[in-house]
Amino acid sequence: MLDESQISEFREKGVVVVQSALSAEDLQPLRRQHQRWIEQSRHHAGPFGEMLDGRPRFDVEPGHSAEQPALRRIASPEEISDDFLGLLTKGPLLDCVADLLGEDLRFHHAKLNSKLPGSGTTVKWHQDFTFDPHSNDDCITAMLFLDDIDSEIGPARVVPGSHRGPLYSLWHDGVFTGAVDEGLAADCESRAVECLGPAGSLCLMHTRALHASSENRTQNPRTLYIATLTAADAIPLVPCAVPSVHAGRIVHGKDPGRIRSIAFEMENPEIPAGASFFNQQATTG
Repeated sequence: MLDESQISEFREKGVVVVQSALSAEDLQPLRRQHQRWIEQSRHHAGPFGEMLDGRPRFDVEPGHSAEQPALRRIASPEEISDDFLGLLTKGPLLDCVADLLGEDLRFHHAKLNSKLPGSGTTVKWHQDFTFDPHSNDDCITAMLFLDDIDSEIGPARVVPGSHRGPLYSLWHDGVFTGAVDEGLAADCESRAVECLGPAGSLCLMHTRALHASSENRTQNPRTLYIATLTAADAIPLVPCAVPSVHAGRIVHGKDPGRIRSIAFEMENPEIPAGASFFNQQATTG
């Protein structure tokens, strides 16, 4: 799926966007399902549904209402939708990641994150690896654009090359905030690049890469299907905050039957008490 220049870009920057990896026809059932979930959310005043661990599956931001729905996350959509499960059985998402990590891939978790018009959701600077450490860091966050993504709609912003740097703390004054400190965040803002593309594009990001996103300033939705995939010999070291019956499943190639480890140190992450990490990040200013 990827050419040599795209593979080299990922190796150097820790992120690459594959334009129009899926067609409009491929996206239709995913978008229809998402719209059904939005309509379902109109009947709830707060987070609802249930994940494997009992926490809510559907997360809404403050101010959500039937008139102005603000459904911002569906955890583990592959558990409740065959269309989303299909993304993990075959197709360009898996093939693109295999070009970067090798043939043998393991599924860790997935979610559907949305910034609906009028919502104020932002994502503060962080690294995914410090939420989901594995025995090695051949781990990719794959973000499928269900909508067109431009600079005004709250795109993901990534610091190029940060995947080769240190792992930064998400703890401040004894509180797990899910975000790096303000000084580092300011530096990230000055160096970040935006991940843009039409609906159907696929952003592949190393889980050690520093990234964030701002609010949606348009009247259009911004929805991403986000899946964490790893080399099959990368084994999770902590419980996943987005549990799934499919966690650990080999989704490409075969199980090598071994564990590969690298040396690193970091603090333990903390599973959010509520529906998602958005509440953890809200503890910072």
